[in-house]
Amino acid sequence: MQGLILAAFFLAYAGIALKRDKALYFVYGAAVFFLITGAIFIRDIPVFLNYNVLGIFLGTSILSFLFSFSGVPSGIVENLSAKKYPTGIIYLLICLMTSLISAFVENVATIMIMAPVALELAKKHKLNPVPLLIGMAVSSNLQGCATMVGDSPSIILAMEAGMTFNDFIYMPAAKLSMLSGRPGIFFFVQAGAAAGMAVLYFFFRKEKKSLEQSVEAGAVKLRTPGILIILMIISLALASFVGNGFEYFPAVICLFYASAGLLWFTFRKKEEKFTVRHIDWESFFLLAGIFILVGTLKKAGFIEGLAGLLEKTGEQSPFLLYNIIVWGSVFISSFVDNIPYTMAMIAGVQILCARLSLNPYIFLFGLLLGTCVGGNITPIGASCNVVSVGILRKNGYRAGFKDFAKIGLPFTILAVLASTLLMWAVYR
Repeated sequence: MQGLILAAFFLAYAGIALKRDKALYFVYGAAVFFLITGAIFIRDIPVFLNYNVLGIFLGTSILSFLFSFSGVPSGIVENLSAKKYPTGIIYLLICLMTSLISAFVENVATIMIMAPVALELAKKHKLNPVPLLIGMAVSSNLQGCATMVGDSPSIILAMEAGMTFNDFIYMPAAKLSMLSGRPGIFFFVQAGAAAGMAVLYFFFRKEKKSLEQSVEAGAVKLRTPGILIILMIISLALASFVGNGFEYFPAVICLFYASAGLLWFTFRKKEEKFTVRHIDWESFFLLAGIFILVGTLKKAGFIEGLAGLLEKTGEQSPFLLYNIIVWGSVFISSFVDNIPYTMAMIAGVQILCARLSLNPYIFLFGLLLGTCVGGNITPIGASCNVVSVGILRKNGYRAGFKDFAKIGLPFTILAVLASTLLMWAVYR
């Protein structure tokens, strides 16, 4: 039976990686197989689901969609183009802005917000948008793990490991079993971002042409979605102190602000309508399905088995174990979707650290960094990479594997080295 479970899991995993448009069929096909074979029962499914993750994802997806109407990011970028900076510097500033937005807005939504601005800039000034879009994608992937709401793996890690929004900014001494607290992953991501921006500057430096005219500024149509996102972030930070008595507090916060945004949008904007089709239901149900698959693996004992394989390495050298987790995640995530990998590995890392009496948080942060940044190496390693390449193709530009790896590989190596080595030095 265990062999069949593992085979069905990897078949679903391969389906997600190779046929993303058919991912739901693979995931729920495997779930039905587990039910038919008796590996799990109907009553197990509600237990496997993480309602906090699903609620946060749904809420932030709605706010991200509403934010795409605001015109705030495009207005700032268009003002930058009027400064007569060299094109390479403007490219770098656009990537920097994309990365900052991505720390608080889901990565795919960030690319959807910023890509039209970049394409318009390239079109009006006869520039090549391929390196710019690739730079935006890799910058977005890195900053997506800086905060709890930046990307799906960050949300999953926080909820599965019992972490709060504030833990990503500052880890308290009580959780670390140390005399003093430590900076959260946010600051180590910024160290990686500095190294990554140096890589992007190396590729953009040849673009020295100054723009002859500015792009016409677009009107800022809706500021309210941006304000709601800021309020949501503040509320999540405050919930770290007052919400410990209610398990689903983070999800309620995100859904509350999403509901407020929808109400405002409905009554304020008559020419544009929001429908349920604007929500990323495919990713929502993919998350739910993956929770079922990973829950089945846990129930069958595979996660504990994986922890056992790495236990001897951890006994000999925690630093070596840390690097195996980080760079193994980088390699795997460069070819497969990071969501199922993150879900499967979180429990394994927690079990492993408990057996070896190691503090789990540095290993979990290392896992998150490797998983999110590793997707930068190939055009199929992360959802926003796929979206970016698709946008380029739709507009008549080609970005192949070589084009992406040329920028993504050095960006990934330097960003991961800078962030993870600094984090180990601070946490050890």
